[in-house]
Amino acid sequence: MTEQTISIEESWKAALAGEFENSYMQQLKAFLVAQKESGKRIFPKGSEYFRALDLTPLEDVKVVILGQDPYHGLGQAHGLCFSVRPGVRIPPSLVNIYKEMQSDLGIAPARHGFLEHWARQGVLLLNSVLTVEEAQAASHQGKGWERFTDAVIRKVNDECDAVVFMLWGAYAQRKAAFVDTSRHLVLKAPHPSPLSAHNGFFGSKHFSKANAFLAEHGRAPIDWQLPTDPSAT
Repeated sequence: MTEQTISIEESWKAALAGEFENSYMQQLKAFLVAQKESGKRIFPKGSEYFRALDLTPLEDVKVVILGQDPYHGLGQAHGLCFSVRPGVRIPPSLVNIYKEMQSDLGIAPARHGFLEHWARQGVLLLNSVLTVEEAQAASHQGKGWERFTDAVIRKVNDECDAVVFMLWGAYAQRKAAFVDTSRHLVLKAPHPSPLSAHNGFFGSKHFSKANAFLAEHGRAPIDWQLPTDPSAT
């Protein structure tokens, strides 16, 4: 995964240069090339592996939301955690996120699941693993992506000020356990999946808490209301 073969936003390219030069990323690249050469379909497409970073430059990060793996169904994943392309059925966890937003902020649920509007305002929608094989959940875990995204989180922790980390579920909470709570706000809740949302995700009010923290630190709040037309983002 050399500089010539990737496209990534400039601030992140500079911040993560050491990662791209590391042997584990070369091994990850070799794995992905071998997967494609064997005829396996990988999601999202290559130009969207780093979409979360491309839409949210390092210096613009205000909120971090962590996911685990990309969606593995055809046409779903496009590089942002919890988000799906326009026209794709809204996944159950995102349905519950919308329900909590409505309870917290009075925002009616969007009729689409395309979250680029958030990303463009400084919400880093980062999966821990950035690729997956079609119809094979968690198939690219343990191949190097976790180390790379740990480095992304560490850069935000070290180089940004007054960031809100929304950590939903035990996996996200473990992954960002090192975040400096004296400089950033860490909000924890169960995962919004139907299996756990009723155990404390509903009623957590993370969206209003995030905006209050940003305002307290002189940063513009996030407009969580998504455009009616997803193409308007």
